[in-house]
Amino acid sequence: MHDASPAADSLAAEKEPLSAGLKQRHLTMLGLGGVIGAGLFVGSGAGIAVAGPGIIVSYLIAGALAMLVMRMLGEMSSAMPASGAFSVHAERALGRWAGFTVGWLYWFLLVVVLAVEATGAAQIANGWVPGVPQWAWVLIFMVVFTTANLTAVKNFGEFEFWFAALKVGAIVLFLALSLLAIFGVLPDTEAVGFTNLTGQGGFLPNGVSGVVSGVLAVVFAFGGLEVVTIAAAESDDPARAVGRAVRSAVWRILFFYVGSMLVIVTLLPWSSMQPGKSPYVAVLDHIGIPAAGQIMNIVVFVALLSALNANLYGSSRMVFSLAERGEAPKGLLKVSGGGVPRRAVLASVAFGFASVILNLEWPDSIFRYLLNAVGAVLLFVWGLIAVSQLRLRRRIEREMPERLALKMWAFPYLTWVALAGMAGVLVLMVTDEGARPQLLWSAAATGAVLVVAWVRELRLRRAA
Repeated sequence: MHDASPAADSLAAEKEPLSAGLKQRHLTMLGLGGVIGAGLFVGSGAGIAVAGPGIIVSYLIAGALAMLVMRMLGEMSSAMPASGAFSVHAERALGRWAGFTVGWLYWFLLVVVLAVEATGAAQIANGWVPGVPQWAWVLIFMVVFTTANLTAVKNFGEFEFWFAALKVGAIVLFLALSLLAIFGVLPDTEAVGFTNLTGQGGFLPNGVSGVVSGVLAVVFAFGGLEVVTIAAAESDDPARAVGRAVRSAVWRILFFYVGSMLVIVTLLPWSSMQPGKSPYVAVLDHIGIPAAGQIMNIVVFVALLSALNANLYGSSRMVFSLAERGEAPKGLLKVSGGGVPRRAVLASVAFGFASVILNLEWPDSIFRYLLNAVGAVLLFVWGLIAVSQLRLRRRIEREMPERLALKMWAFPYLTWVALAGMAGVLVLMVTDEGARPQLLWSAAATGAVLVVAWVRELRLRRAA
């Protein structure tokens, strides 16, 4: 499975040395809750502020792009489950340089984001218990989740199952209350009709450009879908499990995102939204839910811890897979008796512990630069996923067609549509003053990894 030459590599997957401790319910809920995070609960306010009610269209576009990527991942991972998922697929499809590049880029993205998420959760906890400094909360969270990930994979699964269940339950309850308010069923509410959708400048108050800006504001909130395909390798029946998880997650995720935006802009004037302020809190306040701000703080807190947990897991399995293929230090291959790659977990969480010091010295500035460095990395990863699927689909059909249990829709046309969509988002980032620094920093990080991959490839060829 991990031979150096992908061209000669059989597509048949080998058994992973990791534990098969994840159950179908873990993967299904991970697929459902993996992308429901602070980006939706808080970040969506920025999208509404620029797109107005047209944010519904923005989420449809961004969600469709994420769904296509998820379907591509599902097709490849159900046919060839592996702990490195799309990094392994990229290596098989394009060569060692691609597997190395996408694997290390994704690992870099996850370890930076998990530190940022720990900081975000610490800020909320510090507001509840001011006597405990922010850096101490970060340390507490890192210790708890590192311990959980070091013991057994089922602990990660259980944490993520209940975190995701709470997030999904919160959105379902939010949608139910909002619909009752829209139709005037709740006490002290009147049916609102379509006034907020068509007033305040109309459905597209800022025109098509507003919708486009909205896409740029929300597309990165869909990051996190990828972890379910990494986790599938540690289930009893990886091919079947990832297929089920992808099928159950894709449409429901879109329903949660688009449904939420629809009820928000129906209930409240879009012009009342403020970037950085949760539109969910605004709606709950509007319909008279007591302590709406604190309720949403709890939900966001759980969402951040959930993402921290998932990113720690995903990053450790990615670097473990890189080590399996000789693209990371072999020392990371040490697996516990319970099938946990403990050294890979510790290597991945190291930056999270370093963030304790960063929080102590530069609590407000350092993470802005780190986020800029990974801001567009997700798009580069998605792009390599799409190109890999274009190359591998024909090989799978030729060598093991029986494994195509989950197929990409309208192949290859929708894969090309997804690639065009990603290119479009990158062009938008170039033209947007706020997003341009993220693109430039991320491009620099990607370029650095590509240079290392190229140098490494030259050395391997000389040594061969």
